[in-house]
Amino acid sequence: QVQPVESGGGLAQAGGSLRLSCAASGRTFVGWFRQTPGKEREFVAAINWNGGRTYYSDSVNGRFTISRDDAKNTVDLQMDTLKLEDTAVYYCATASPLYNDAIYNTKRYNNWGQGTQVTVST
Repeated sequence: QVQPVESGGGLAQAGGSLRLSCAASGRTFVGWFRQTPGKEREFVAAINWNGGRTYYSDSVNGRFTISRDDAKNTVDLQMDTLKLEDTAVYYCATASPLYNDAIYNTKRYNNWGQGTQVTVST
């Protein structure tokens, strides 16, 4: 499998926006996760193979939007109303179709990108 590649990270002010992109071949299940030093990697959002179903963590629901562009083979994460606590390394990962609690489980994703840093400042 081709390793996903993240892009679009950087520095943003609190209340601002950033858009991350994940280049992932094929119409696979794709998830975004994030991790800060000393903490476990946590689920952020996911989207199924055709974009018909999306999933969000409570901490980002209503602020982040995941979408896919099959023409470009990308899955994007639009991050709005950013908060200081959104600062993290963001990872994109792919998986076979997932359902229920498996969607939120990092161990069910088998192909990970290298990550992109997002820093939110005051």
